[in-house]
Amino acid sequence: MGDPRGHKVAPILGLACLGLGLLLLPDTARAADAPDPAPLKRLVHQDCGSCHGLTLKGGLGPDLRAPALAHYDPETLRTVILDGIPETAMPPWRPLLTEQEAAWIADYLLKEAPK
Repeated sequence: MGDPRGHKVAPILGLACLGLGLLLLPDTARAADAPDPAPLKRLVHQDCGSCHGLTLKGGLGPDLRAPALAHYDPETLRTVILDGIPETAMPPWRPLLTEQEAAWIADYLLKEAPK
């Protein structure tokens, strides 16, 4: 591809796109490290709440409030969130959540969710 003066445009355009991508990369990487709490809280109370009760006090699934989960460490909860529990109604959320999001949810359930 070229312009009427014989200059090559494609390499310049490619470099410009690469530069723009590099400028955006830090924001993307930072976003992956710090999950957004608002949508994750909604997920816990709506999606998890559809089985565990909208107040997380239990339903089809067990109570998810902090006192009921106190004997679990955050890593165990993160694993259950991501991989589910075989032969139960607890599905794996790994296809929909990142490791960081699952860790945030585990911490939220242990520390901040309604008691």
